[in-house]
Amino acid sequence: MPVATKKPHIDEDMITLRLRVHRSNAPRIKEYVQAVEAGDERTYTIAEVFPEYVGKEQVAIRAYRYRENLTQRQLAELTGIPQRHISEMETGKRTIGKELAKRLGKALNADYKVFL
Repeated sequence: MPVATKKPHIDEDMITLRLRVHRSNAPRIKEYVQAVEAGDERTYTIAEVFPEYVGKEQVAIRAYRYRENLTQRQLAELTGIPQRHISEMETGKRTIGKELAKRLGKALNADYKVFL
């Protein structure tokens, strides 16, 4: 005969996230999370949170693509940029001109200047 068990209360509005980040970034990430939980409307740029990536725009493409939950192929279809070119831009093997940056910005809901 099955025995009734008491289930723990689960707050469906809250979830637990576990992140693995570099030790030097932890205080900034904690500060950001506290601001979000407090309802702060301020947004942060990649450069503010991860200044070590300034000048490495290829990281921005990958980050924004992940944020939008897109594959390279899907981004290629949205922008008309060949998938291999997107791959080369993400790895720093291909430069990103102003026209391509504008297409990427539109597809990734971001200011195109972050890709320049």
